[in-house]
Amino acid sequence: MNPPDLNPQWIITAFALAAGLSFALVAWVVSRLAAAVPEQDRAWFDAPPLGYRLLWWPVQWLAHYLAPWLSAQRQAKLLTRLRIAGVDFALNPAQYLAGRLWWGLLCGLAGVWLAASLHLPGLWPFLIGFLVGFVYPAVWLKDRIDLRRRQALKSLPFMLDLITLCVESGLNLTGAIQQAVDKGPAGALKDEFARLLRDIRAGKPRSDALRELATRMDMPAVSSFVATLIQAEATGMSLGPILRAQADQRRIERFARAEKLAMEAPVKMLFPLIAFIFPCVFAILLFPIVMKFIVAGF
Repeated sequence: MNPPDLNPQWIITAFALAAGLSFALVAWVVSRLAAAVPEQDRAWFDAPPLGYRLLWWPVQWLAHYLAPWLSAQRQAKLLTRLRIAGVDFALNPAQYLAGRLWWGLLCGLAGVWLAASLHLPGLWPFLIGFLVGFVYPAVWLKDRIDLRRRQALKSLPFMLDLITLCVESGLNLTGAIQQAVDKGPAGALKDEFARLLRDIRAGKPRSDALRELATRMDMPAVSSFVATLIQAEATGMSLGPILRAQADQRRIERFARAEKLAMEAPVKMLFPLIAFIFPCVFAILLFPIVMKFIVAGF
């Protein structure tokens, strides 16, 4: 018994209806998931970094569903690093991880497109691209932390000199810090002192605000400065000599770091010298000798 003839037009229509229903179902699911994401009021937040700002809506969407899966310990660890980097008012831990996943996916798709244009398999380019996109935000965060620490260590002696001068002129500690923020050099330390003043004006005790400053900066020099201030306030000691001693100590430490880096420079230059410079010099010196041996028949 022969099967009945099927009209090709009906087959095309059935496939079109199935594709349309599938697309409508996917669109309905995506719209419901998007509607479930609450809108974040960012009036009191800083602007996110450029890489996150380009993908802000997908980052927020993924962060909303990713946050319940993050443990409290993982969130605290990421929040500490974001706080040290100075972007805790721009990103929360879930948004940071969501941005890493999105950039990993985009770089992986870019790797697949590049492999397809070169007629190559797409699995390894996708994995390599995903790894690059996922790791780069972590590298950026580490570089930002290192940059802020270098800026803070460089400007700390000058800021302490300003605070010491203002305290010895008759201002209290809060007023002296305000003058240091107004007149001091721009950088991470100035931003952190400005945040310290905002916390004090918001009603937080000065000792608690100073401790949070030390926690945010996570630097031995700042921690020593904060501990000295808190102890001086608790015992009623004069702040002028203590601040001047702190400024001198930070300046000595800065010169010691500079001397250490200067002594490390020859050691760091040894590998490039052996691997790149010496072979070129030997090639230039030996080339005429080798050519003479070749011409002479050796």
